[in-house]
Amino acid sequence: MGRGGRPGGGGPHREPKEFEQKILDLSRVTRVTAGGKRMSFRCTLVIGDKKGRVGLGVAKGADVQVSIDKAYRQAKKKVLRVPMVHDTIPHPVKTKFGSAVVLLKPAPRGTGLKCGGAVRMVLELAGVPNASSKIMNSSNKINLAKATFEAIKALRLPVKKTASFAEAEKPVETK
Repeated sequence: MGRGGRPGGGGPHREPKEFEQKILDLSRVTRVTAGGKRMSFRCTLVIGDKKGRVGLGVAKGADVQVSIDKAYRQAKKKVLRVPMVHDTIPHPVKTKFGSAVVLLKPAPRGTGLKCGGAVRMVLELAGVPNASSKIMNSSNKINLAKATFEAIKALRLPVKKTASFAEAEKPVETK
């Protein structure tokens, strides 16, 4: 036997996952066929490292664990980087997915996350410490999470003007 624990060693050693994960929605869904009803599970999962990277996965499986694993793999393929300035997002952004509309706004240091539901979960796992949001027209968790991801894609860091840019605008004298 090993160092405590169960006899047999407990299987192969699993390496720690690089992302923290939270289940946004787990539901049993039914497909009606000619032979009857077929049950499966749909998992909506948000992953993030709390350092500016976040991903979203939606997957179905015959078993709860299968759907969670599939959603995790899908979320890893769709990881986004969140641009941040002074512990918040760079500028306000409004996006729509389906009928869900999400407005994300920057907030000063010390404010925390003033966001609800799916938006809060996505921004928490992304590592955004200060932001506020407004959710409009829908309470559908999946569409809200996807609208939040569209908002993150729309974020841009401010561009700094350099001295070389100003010099390039000067007319060149020819003799």
